[in-house]
Amino acid sequence: MKAGKSTNAAGIAASTGQKLAAAAALNATLHWSQELLDAEAARVDRMATPGPLAAMPIAVKDNIVTVEQPTTCAARILEGYVSPYNATVINRLRAAGAMIVAKTNMDEFAMGSSTEHSAFGRVKHPLDASRVPGGSSGGSAALVAAGVVPAALGSETGGSVRQPASFCGVVGVKPSYGRVSRYGLVAFGSSLDCVSVFGRTVDDAARVLSVMSGPDPLDATTVDRPAAPLPRPLDDLGGLTVGMPKEYFPADLDPGVAAALRRTADRIRSLGATVREVSLPNASYAVPTYYIIAPAEAAANLARYDGVRYGPRKVGPEGDIRALYRATRGEGFGPEVQRRILVGTYVLSAGYYDAYYKKAQQVRALIAEDFRRVFASGVDLLLTPTTPTPAFKAGEKTEDPVAMYLADVFVCSMSLAGLPALSLPAGKSEGLPVGAQLVAPHFGEERLLAVAGVLERSLDASAEVR
Repeated sequence: MKAGKSTNAAGIAASTGQKLAAAAALNATLHWSQELLDAEAARVDRMATPGPLAAMPIAVKDNIVTVEQPTTCAARILEGYVSPYNATVINRLRAAGAMIVAKTNMDEFAMGSSTEHSAFGRVKHPLDASRVPGGSSGGSAALVAAGVVPAALGSETGGSVRQPASFCGVVGVKPSYGRVSRYGLVAFGSSLDCVSVFGRTVDDAARVLSVMSGPDPLDATTVDRPAAPLPRPLDDLGGLTVGMPKEYFPADLDPGVAAALRRTADRIRSLGATVREVSLPNASYAVPTYYIIAPAEAAANLARYDGVRYGPRKVGPEGDIRALYRATRGEGFGPEVQRRILVGTYVLSAGYYDAYYKKAQQVRALIAEDFRRVFASGVDLLLTPTTPTPAFKAGEKTEDPVAMYLADVFVCSMSLAGLPALSLPAGKSEGLPVGAQLVAPHFGEERLLAVAGVLERSLDASAEVR
């Protein structure tokens, strides 16, 4: 039996095209066409048997390479670039029957927390156009939240899926570092980057993650473990211990976020789990540590965009190679990318490497040890806020980079430690979604997703929290 007889791929492609067109005002997509959607549907129809994701429409962040559509990273320097190969995750999704339907808008080169740093305009929050959807994977989050697709790919370097998932009221899952191949993900911070998933539901996200995970000979950082298994449904949380790190619940935490987390903790207790306070004493160093390590790796990775190997070539007035680099990179990179390249170059430079980059790596090890110690003490999962506030107004933080960076205060430590984590809708504060974050030990995705599934069924994510 051909897949198309049971999947209605053509009908799904037509419906998805209508939804993408209707959602154009969000500015969440950079590349899509009905012709490509129809071609994807025809490909699925030709498959001998339906795959586990048969005819599921999936949008993809524009820093994951595809041969059918451009990959620009929302940057002028890559405008019009088309990759000669697909990322490993794209090949795995398509082999499972998924349809790749659009490339989504993002902060340029994944550097941002609001998707206001795209060279092609900001993405609007699907519930309130005056607010941001989070970043850097804001386009993918917005499309899932708007009901255009059931799942979308993003990338995580320091919270770029979990933070917009919280802002937009969807599920966002970051796997363990090494669980999913990075082959074909345009590099930002190579020791941090993870291809990650948004889902309308935990099940949607879990199915996509299971298909795209597993070792890859093309990426030496993947671990020799099988694909992440689908979680077994749980009736309750009896026997589990959930830790709440006291450092993640400061006195000035937004009242709506605090209320949503209290409500979530109460529900976890009612489902049979033990909830207790724990400590991650080095948590306060996570943001400065991240914003040394990530820009350092970005400065190295983005050196290749010079107008010779990649990007349109701009010739400076002096006519020499240095002028070419200055002109190409000066015009091709936006201000946030330039800022991070300068910071990264500075902390790697002679005389400053030991004081900044080496010290940050030492603190990173202390942050990872905090998590190891807590999980070794009998804690199965951690519960924290995902973001310190609901979605903020567009333009509110663009003039203050430090304020923007602090939007990642609850998510970047898990990236530094390489741990799996997810954001789950936990209610609304004044009509805006609030997310609760669950964190597991390394390669604990199965339990993480199973617990999230129980909470998803138990919490009314549309309810106002006080």
